[in-house]
Amino acid sequence: MWRNPVHIVLGIRPYLTRMRVTTRVGLIGDYDATVPAHVAIPVALRLAGDAVAVSVEFDWIPTDEILDPSRVSDFNGLWCVPASPYRSMEGALMAIRFARENKRPFLGTCGGFQHLIIEYARNVLGWDDAEHAETAPEAARPVITPLSCELVETTGSVRFQAGSRIATYYGREDSTEGYRCRYGVNAEFEAALLSGPLRVGARDAAGEIRSVELDEHPFFVATLFQPERAALQGRTPPLVTAFVRSCTVHAAQQRHAV
Repeated sequence: MWRNPVHIVLGIRPYLTRMRVTTRVGLIGDYDATVPAHVAIPVALRLAGDAVAVSVEFDWIPTDEILDPSRVSDFNGLWCVPASPYRSMEGALMAIRFARENKRPFLGTCGGFQHLIIEYARNVLGWDDAEHAETAPEAARPVITPLSCELVETTGSVRFQAGSRIATYYGREDSTEGYRCRYGVNAEFEAALLSGPLRVGARDAAGEIRSVELDEHPFFVATLFQPERAALQGRTPPLVTAFVRSCTVHAAQQRHAV
């Protein structure tokens, strides 16, 4: 008899203190120990795993190793991490596209947010010339451009859109988040980008987009801010907890499909 995978996960929770289940996360990006977000991410995953009562295994996947989707297909979820430009934009975009098309849980933060926008513009909207102004400053269609005010090693307030998934994950209307970012969505293309299933999850005080999410996908969320930084202060990031929970559901689906 078929069982809802969410119920499967919830049903085994009483036994998790004796035998924790495991979920696997692929970290898409080029690891650098000097990047605060890269230091924070393993801590955030551990804290989120404790909150969900699962063991989280993770691997760093350099973008220049992603030559085809098989490099990322074995993971229960993918996280496209900060610190771009990446060694291979095409590798990062391939991983994002795989997650989007195969309903694989996906989280993008900072550079991951920027590249989600580019992947969506190219492969959903059909804008083959969609580019990032940092790597293609003369591009005809730069969907990612410099922010009006750089957000480097600073914090800022974001307000979650009513009814958005990220609002549900945080369980409140707003949050103060950390940034290390110089680029965001080009307002010239905002209306077209949001004309389909891509939705705004949060904006800043000036109304600029700070998170997006995709309808009809189990978990496809990206933020310009870096929620993982909360882990460096010992706080469990709600968005990372939600991501790990979704990855755990995918792991349960995989086990029960065998």
